[in-house]
Amino acid sequence: MASEDAPAVSCPLPLASGQHVLLAHGGGGRLMQKLIGDVFLPAFANPLLAKLHDGAVFSVEAGRLAFTTDSYVVQPLFFPGGDIGSLAVYGTVNDLAMCGAKPLYLSVGFILEEGFSLELLQRIVDSMAEAARKTQVQLVTGDTKVVDRGKGDGIFINTAGIGVVPPGVMVGPHRVQAGDRILVSGDLGAHGLAVLSMREGLGFGGGIESDSAPLHGVVADLLHSGVDVHCLRDLTRGGLASALNEIATAAKVEMTIEERSIPVQEPVRGGCEILGLDPLYVANEGRFVAFVPPAQAETALAVLRRHAVSHNASVIGTVTGSDEPLIILRTLLGTNRIVDLLSGDQLPRIC
Repeated sequence: MASEDAPAVSCPLPLASGQHVLLAHGGGGRLMQKLIGDVFLPAFANPLLAKLHDGAVFSVEAGRLAFTTDSYVVQPLFFPGGDIGSLAVYGTVNDLAMCGAKPLYLSVGFILEEGFSLELLQRIVDSMAEAARKTQVQLVTGDTKVVDRGKGDGIFINTAGIGVVPPGVMVGPHRVQAGDRILVSGDLGAHGLAVLSMREGLGFGGGIESDSAPLHGVVADLLHSGVDVHCLRDLTRGGLASALNEIATAAKVEMTIEERSIPVQEPVRGGCEILGLDPLYVANEGRFVAFVPPAQAETALAVLRRHAVSHNASVIGTVTGSDEPLIILRTLLGTNRIVDLLSGDQLPRIC
């Protein structure tokens, strides 16, 4: 028989405040099931997800599969023109589009910090659901983990995506060749400046908003137009400069780009000058670069310009040689400048 002086021992259920994420929301028990049932399932509802299995089983149309994954750690979570939720969907859809694929299915993993607002989580999930509807993809499987307070940064999101590459489409750095024209789909740097303005409380003039947007529609139109697209790359971290360097290294080619042809909004240009940033390296989330044969450059440009997301597309340069990975910028002053990779990051935590 227990002593009357023995302390009472109990194992109470965690108290759900209804306002913040608890460690138990990631523990596999009732609170986790409630979180899934109240927040995730209603937002992402579809027959594949409704099976609540360890993964999604589905059939795909004939063709080659494209598969990608990405993680999103942006701060602040909401910024002019977007938020971490829509960014996660669009970013993954865009990676598939850069492979020439039609995006089909996404997975999502949430890493939540104890104490994170459930109201904010609902807003982010709703934004992801709206982005998925807009892009006509389905979020079909996922995962949730909760880390101790102070060991995360509110919320991290990991996504993976699967798409189908149509027959005859072959897009990649290995196809880039001397003579190819280089096109950029729109003005640069707005996403990075929009995030920075919110993070640091800067009041840039001109109402700079992120360019975050899905690109699969314009890419599909470009591929269906008969243009022999050699390579595509979305201009995310590191901006245009990093993307061109990555492609030049993979393809072993030299490129020359014209500063006067690279579109940058005046408020973005002015903000970059004030902060000492180079817009060629500032992140974007709704822009891409395309490499096409010289005879098809004007056709490609016309296709891009009939879409809102790429209405101010421009031909910015040419692949000028092979064997030597090098990017040369012809400046407004008529001089040449080598555009190299940065050793670090101008602006961290952008995507």
